[in-house]
Formats: sequence, structure tokens, C-alpha cells
Amino acid sequence: MRMLRVGLTGGLGSGKSTVAQFLRELGAHVIESDELGRALMEPGQEVYAEILRRFGPEVALPDGRLNRARLAQIAFDGGRVKELNAIVHPAVIEAQARWMTQVFARDPAAVAVVVSALIFEVERDARENASAMSVFADLRKRIDCVVLVTAPDDLKIARYVARLGTDWVSREKAEADARSRLALQIPDAEKAARADYLIENNRDLAVLRLEVQALWTRLLALSNEFLTRELLE
Repeated sequence: MRMLRVGLTGGLGSGKSTVAQFLRELGAHVIESDELGRALMEPGQEVYAEILRRFGPEVALPDGRLNRARLAQIAFDGGRVKELNAIVHPAVIEAQARWMTQVFARDPAAVAVVVSALIFEVERDARENASAMSVFADLRKRIDCVVLVTAPDDLKIARYVARLGTDWVSREKAEADARSRLALQIPDAEKAARADYLIENNRDLAVLRLEVQALWTRLLALSNEFLTRELLE
């Protein structure tokens, strides 16, 4: 037996973290790629050392930790986002695989959910740069099904600004930052054509919770199909 591996994705401000929390409450095993990335970018990690080598000592704070705001500024304003991702994403994917192995050891019939804003973007970048990331290019070797959380771009931007808690002076800058980040992500319409399940998060939390509950029912059914298939083989 093996667990069902679910990729949960969505652009900035789509609400995928809220969906992940609802799935966790329903019984899913959930890991956030952002949390893995932050851990791998701490001093002493290979990812940290490579970032400093490629982006220079100016991205480090006096205490040695990364100056994430400065690094983000260099990556986004300098057109080096893919370069940064090529350092971080392979290590994150390997960490996800280790986590899945640990979950499987504890619960062979688990539903394991990996939350990542850039599931499709990582695959795209891997195919564009096969020499560096070819081992990570095949999405279906890592994930059994993909859930996409969508929302209109204006709503995504409003959520992003609200999350930052900016004042009116910096709101315009925050909105511009959100738009630049969204521009680097594959449009929802293109992702939706490749996703297995779609959640439109454009209403209130009560409606979203109902949609997630319905999704959970479908994921459990898919997991049971996997188990039945293995028993028959």
C-alpha cells in the first residue's frame, strides 16, 4: 500500500494556505513548501551557502541570517528569480520526498498534501533548464493529483496587501509587488487545464470550507481506488 500524494497549488493570495489548514483539520498530512524553503535557507545549510556564493554577501544580515527582503529585491528587480529558484527548489523537492517517506512509514494509507505556489512553474523551469533540474521535471513522478486554488487577480492582490498590513503610503508599492510576482506565475487558466481538481476561492470562508470538505471526500475516494488497485495487482 502507498499513500495518496496531493499537490496543492495556487498563485499569490489565492488562499491555498487556508485550504491546506482545512484539509489538515479533516485528517490530511500537510507540509508547506515555504516552510521547508525557509529552513533550508538558514545558516549551515547547503542552500544558504550557495545563495551567498551566487548573490553575494550583501544578502546576509550582520547575524549571518539571510536578508530575505534584500534577496527578494535582487531576485525580482534584477530578473534573477529563476536563478534563485534553481538553487532552492531542488532541495525543497528532495525534502518533500523525505517527508513523504516518513509519513508513509507511519501511515501507509495517508493522504499527504504538499503545498506549493509554484508546482507548475518548477516543472516549467526544469524543462527549460534540463541540465540543472532534469531530475525534477516530471511532475507525475512526485505527485498523484494536483489541486488548484484560484481567485481573480484583483482579489489576490487585495489579500496580499491585507496580509502585509501596509499603510496607505506603501499600499501602492505592495500592489505593484504583487502584480510583478503574479506576472512571473503561470496564469490560472493554463494551470486549470492541467489540474485534477479546482477550487474557486472568491467567496467567504464558509463556502470555501464546504468546497474543501467536498474535495476531501473525492481525495478519500481516490485513495481507496489506489488501495483497491494495489490489492488486485
